[in-house]
Amino acid sequence: MATHADHRERSDAEVLTSALTRIAGFWGFSHAKLGAVLGLSPATVSRLRSGKSVLDPASKSFEAGQYLLRLFRSLDALMGSDDEAARRWLETPNLDLDARPLDLIDTFKGLMAVCDYVDAGRARI
Repeated sequence: MATHADHRERSDAEVLTSALTRIAGFWGFSHAKLGAVLGLSPATVSRLRSGKSVLDPASKSFEAGQYLLRLFRSLDALMGSDDEAARRWLETPNLDLDARPLDLIDTFKGLMAVCDYVDAGRARI
C-alpha cells in the first residue's frame, strides 16, 4: 500500500507548465505561437513541452501562462468544452476587439484584454 510520502506533490510551475502544453495541443499552437504568447523562444517552449523544463514562477512568462490558462478556462465554460469552437473563436476577427483574438494574445496587454473581454461576456450569461 502506497503512503502519502510516496507521492511527490507537483509544484505550481509543473502544474501550470503541464496545463499550458495541453492547451497548446488543444488549440493547435506551434512552439513559435506558444512562445509568442509566453514571451519565450520556440526552443524554450520545446523544452517545456517535452518536460525538460518548467516555467519560473517569478517570471513574466509564468504570469502570461496564468492568463492563458484563465482564457482557456473561460472559453471552455462559454463553449461547453468544445476545443474546436474555442479555436474558431480565437481565429475569427472580433469587431469589439478590432482584431482576431489569436493575434492579440501575442502581447501581454492583448492577452489581458482578451481575457477581460471573455470574462465580461461570461458575466452577462
